Amino acid sequence: MNRARSSLLSALSRICPAGTPSRLELLATAGVTRARADRRAGMPSRPEGSASGDQPASGFWSDAARFLVEWSRHPYDIAAIAPSGRVLASLITCEIDGASGPVLELGPGTGAFTRALTRRGVAERDLTLVERSPSFAGLLKDRFPSSTVLNIDAADLHLGRRAAAQPFGAVVCGLGLRNMTSREVEGIVRASFTVLRPAGSFFLFTYGGRCSVPNDVLNRLGLVAGKVGSTLRNLPPASVYRLQRVGMTV
Repeated sequence: MNRARSSLLSALSRICPAGTPSRLELLATAGVTRARADRRAGMPSRPEGSASGDQPASGFWSDAARFLVEWSRHPYDIAAIAPSGRVLASLITCEIDGASGPVLELGPGTGAFTRALTRRGVAERDLTLVERSPSFAGLLKDRFPSSTVLNIDAADLHLGRRAAAQPFGAVVCGLGLRNMTSREVEGIVRASFTVLRPAGSFFLFTYGGRCSVPNDVLNRLGLVAGKVGSTLRNLPPASVYRLQRVGMTV
């Protein structure tokens, strides 16, 4: 057992209920596999540099453990068994930069996509992070203190005053839409486009072979989906899609 896997297993042991060795083994393996994928892509799995929100290397494995434990407790609310890798984070944010304007992120979790946004030049003060999990919301407030963190459901964007008061240039969605009903997905997408600029884009990722927003939902909302790209260097492999209003496609 290598040092990275041992560190993650130790962290999990401190915060997981006793008597769950098989689950701990699974989660530790998942976290290390993700880190190896990042290294193969030439991206250090332990965030470095001066980008806003980057955490020290010493906190990387405990951060991964927190995510994995949250997933083990709420598997239907969390999109994956491990935080998104830097390759996927880079892909889902590749069309966003500091000139995009305010950015709304749904389900940021531990902040993998959020860090990618700041690395692309989005000011922390221009980020509004909507996170349903109180544990993750608290982490995000500590990590991105100048951002606005809303501890609400993504379908309740009207409850976040700042979210409803300003038009966003882009939405980045880290939610597990495939775990939701068509009605729930429609509610989230509809709410997002009410606070999105006319030419703004809604970016999402999926582990399936096609966009996770059903065609009938897209048609009712007057939206069109376009594929941004795919990556095999993620656990699991993922694809990114862009939703836009009909007539506003890039």
